[in-house]
Amino acid sequence: MVSLDNSVLARMEKGGKRYELLVDPEMVDDFKNDPGSINIDDFLAMDEVFHDARGGERPTEEAIENTFGTQDILEIAKTILSKGSIQLTTNQRKAIVEKMRQKIIHYIHSQAVDPKTKSPHPVTRIELALEESRYSVDPFKKLELQIKDAVDKLKVLIPLSFETMRLAFKVPGSAYGGAMRVLRSYHVKDGWLEDGTWACVIEIPAGMKGEIIGQIMKLSSQTEVKEI
Repeated sequence: MVSLDNSVLARMEKGGKRYELLVDPEMVDDFKNDPGSINIDDFLAMDEVFHDARGGERPTEEAIENTFGTQDILEIAKTILSKGSIQLTTNQRKAIVEKMRQKIIHYIHSQAVDPKTKSPHPVTRIELALEESRYSVDPFKKLELQIKDAVDKLKVLIPLSFETMRLAFKVPGSAYGGAMRVLRSYHVKDGWLEDGTWACVIEIPAGMKGEIIGQIMKLSSQTEVKEI
């Protein structure tokens, strides 16, 4: 369940009355596209309908029934989200847009490389290019779609290549637990060697090479790693 502080207003007007819900802004787009895929308890800050959510004014059950034809909060949410709008304060909009912008930048930094150097672009370079491209972040559009749109604009300004690579690690047995937690999402194969070390092959986006190696080397400076 989203907290009250992080929620935003979903509002619909009918018959001269407002009907409001407090919802998770990060789940709005997914809920609109496929309400059944969203846990309503996660989506709503409160399992209630309001005339004025901030003031705590609630409609009567009769008013809800007459307006929505049901008391089911999921069905009510579907109606409000499809026929109404999201109400954001200036500060809320700025905060949500900035959070989404940082997610886009982080994805490109960690997943893409400069095809000439095979190294990720610095975050600052991506930020400046995104600003130069005049890409407008949508606070409610799916992150995956915005990443695609942003990449299309950035490719005109900076070279981007989304490549994968394989790394082989040889980790001392004492660091196995921590290393496994870091590498399991990228695991290709692994096994124990006769000298008691753990060997693992992973496949990752090329831009993550430095980050992944750095995490494993912090666990044990005796780790051996090579690109294969």
